[in-house]
Amino acid sequence: MDLVFALAINGLIWGLIIALIALGLSIIFGLLDIINLAHGDFFMVGTVLAWFIVQSTDNFWLAFILVPIIGLLLGAVIQKLVIVPIKGAAALSIVATFGLSIILQETVRATFGPAPKRLLPPVEGTIPLFGIDYELYRLVAAVISIICLAAFFLFLHKAKLGTWMRAVRHDPETALALGIPVQRIYTITFAIGFGMAALGGVVAAPITTVDFRAGVDILPFCFIAVIIGGLGNLQGTAAAAVLLAFMEGVITAFADPVVARIASLLFMSAVLLVRPQGIFAGATS
Repeated sequence: MDLVFALAINGLIWGLIIALIALGLSIIFGLLDIINLAHGDFFMVGTVLAWFIVQSTDNFWLAFILVPIIGLLLGAVIQKLVIVPIKGAAALSIVATFGLSIILQETVRATFGPAPKRLLPPVEGTIPLFGIDYELYRLVAAVISIICLAAFFLFLHKAKLGTWMRAVRHDPETALALGIPVQRIYTITFAIGFGMAALGGVVAAPITTVDFRAGVDILPFCFIAVIIGGLGNLQGTAAAAVLLAFMEGVITAFADPVVARIASLLFMSAVLLVRPQGIFAGATS
């Protein structure tokens, strides 16, 4: 039972981290109508940059601040160089972002090497939790993720820029007529999507392996969360990510992780058949 509980908690915490990444994917798809196959690699870049900064400065919290900022800047550059030329061509977006994914992976492999790396947690030790000694950093990661998720939704609903993003998402023509800089909002949105994935990478780096292929497994999980949560429903995406990771954590206690991922795919298939708009469809932010 202790193993089941530990894996369930691991899944719940991982789901909170995945929610950050999946929200970045969701806002890019919702606003730019871009099927971003490189989004998992944005997460990977975050883990690698976190590892590099910690190796250089021995300060994880500096990496926690710098990596999302670097992600924002990289996202803005990529949007201008890669996304703008293919705006409105969904098929080209798949090809372009797949190519971008390969470029990011190979650049990281050439720069930092192919060998997986480990990043020690900035908060060491364990804490008694329901009869088991649980890793303290995982709980810290959960708290950080919750705070970041809350900050994102506050930004989206309270900040002027967040209001502009929602306006452009719902009706770009009217938003443009009202004087909202739509093209700038597109750039900012893609930058925030990259920044959130990179932030998820920083938080996850001490938990997972730092590897140039780290984003390969993250991408399908994020897409599953977006589909189950409901396209355009940011709250639903976050909830679906947590639900899926918790479910996979519990299943992993009894079966192979591959079986857990198959269960998520079956769940997604059932949702598409019964409720194609997503189980959390309704509020669309």
